[in-house]
Amino acid sequence: MQINVSKAVSAALDANKPVVALESTIISHGLPRPRNLQAAIEFEDLVASYGATPATIAVLDGIAHVGLEKNEVERISNEDIAKASIRDLPILTARKGSGATTVAATAYLAAKAGIKVFATGGLGGVHRGANESFDESADLSAMATNPVAIVSAGAKSVLDLSATLERLETLSVPVLGYKTNFFPSFWLSKSDLELDWRVENASEIAAVYKAQRALKQDQGILVANPIPEDQQWEKEEHDRILAEGVAAAVAQNVTGKAVTPFLLSYVVEASNGRSLEVNLDLVRNNIKLAAEIAKELAA
Repeated sequence: MQINVSKAVSAALDANKPVVALESTIISHGLPRPRNLQAAIEFEDLVASYGATPATIAVLDGIAHVGLEKNEVERISNEDIAKASIRDLPILTARKGSGATTVAATAYLAAKAGIKVFATGGLGGVHRGANESFDESADLSAMATNPVAIVSAGAKSVLDLSATLERLETLSVPVLGYKTNFFPSFWLSKSDLELDWRVENASEIAAVYKAQRALKQDQGILVANPIPEDQQWEKEEHDRILAEGVAAAVAQNVTGKAVTPFLLSYVVEASNGRSLEVNLDLVRNNIKLAAEIAKELAA
């Protein structure tokens, strides 16, 4: 697959300056128009304001783009394009198609381009009922094979968080709690799942990343960065709406891979958009930490 690295990103990488990768599915599939374009521009501006070069990643006309021009950001915000994971990349290449990259595909292409840090919202993971459906996000296996530090507010709370952590352990992916002893629950700052490792600053995270490379390990790192408590969704409302969504899925016989999209859609509608606002806040929070890590790695 041809990978087109933008001039700005290429220059930053060549000069060993900090670069932060950004996914494009949150723009094309995760937010309504025109809010998605506003968010895409804001996220890139935030990365730059923290002293790093933004590298939003997407596939356009069969070519992977690492770093987008303004018209390309507008394109992924306004066109109906595919949601592209790693398995979809060769198909898009062959058909000269376009796709917004998931966490998995973004990590894969970022690693190919030499980018070490990636900021996203929430990681995909093991889905509820996966013991029957075997439904598990490719984000997890991608982290096991691409040496990128992914800053995320844990995994989406509509997933099976305990099974997700177990799977990451099996894949030998380190999970570092940033100033926390507990795995974040996406819209909430913490779950009841305790983590093995806690870090206090970007320097510690960078040191772990460098140690991985020195050991010639191929895994990435999951940096679990909780949303500040004053920005999190109200727990009672979160728990109530999520429980209602699970019950609605059962009542409507929604099963397998359709469950998670159903729950996410249900939560957005039932919360009157509150969950979307929290989602945006946690991405902003993750971008800040990702830029700090990128600067440490470039120092």
